[in-house]
Amino acid sequence: MAERRMFAKSIVLSDAFLDMPLSARCLYFTLGMMADDDGFVSGPKSIMRQCGASEDDMKMLLAKRYILSFESGVIVIKHWRINNYLRSDRYQQTTYIEEKDTLTLDQKGAYTEINKVGIPSMGIPSIGKDRLGKDSKEKNIKKFVPPTFEEVKAYSEERGNKVDPQFFFDYFTEGKWVDSKGNPVRNWKQKMVSWEKHNPPKPVETNKKIHNFNERNYDYEALKREMGITT
Repeated sequence: MAERRMFAKSIVLSDAFLDMPLSARCLYFTLGMMADDDGFVSGPKSIMRQCGASEDDMKMLLAKRYILSFESGVIVIKHWRINNYLRSDRYQQTTYIEEKDTLTLDQKGAYTEINKVGIPSMGIPSIGKDRLGKDSKEKNIKKFVPPTFEEVKAYSEERGNKVDPQFFFDYFTEGKWVDSKGNPVRNWKQKMVSWEKHNPPKPVETNKKIHNFNERNYDYEALKREMGITT
């Protein structure tokens, strides 16, 4: 993870940012310094207490959408890509892959949610939840369409990875496209990329031998005669 962090003047010198209390601005800078190379921060409440900020400061950053939060308790700096740019040789991808899967970049390069329903958490009311009507929620929900095996195989071959496409397809199909944490899969291609970087489940070997000796054919009648058995 990089040791240096940057903050864009267009963000931290804007009227909207400067209108916030000094404690909320301090919290934003501290979260920015503690974030990983994709702008994600774990344990934000602990950081809040360390820098002397209050929960109201955290709520203000959420309300003004300087940060976005997730059900897992992780937060992300919304304008991270505007504030920071890292060379590829210094960049280390975030470990919060599933949270990142729910985000996209807007035209300005800021993070925004693909599906805004149920993302904010940490015991703090969802931002904009009271402003989102039923029609708006349904419009923002992107329905997941499971891939065919041919699509999975083609993508695996395109990436040239070592993931077994048949096992990948069977694993998620039988699990109704829910991951190991019980979360619905939203982006199966990103899930395959994650399998490349971590150890995926292994296929069960059904025909594995349980002994290490060679099988022999015996002449049982000859054995009986040799042992004096007449019946």
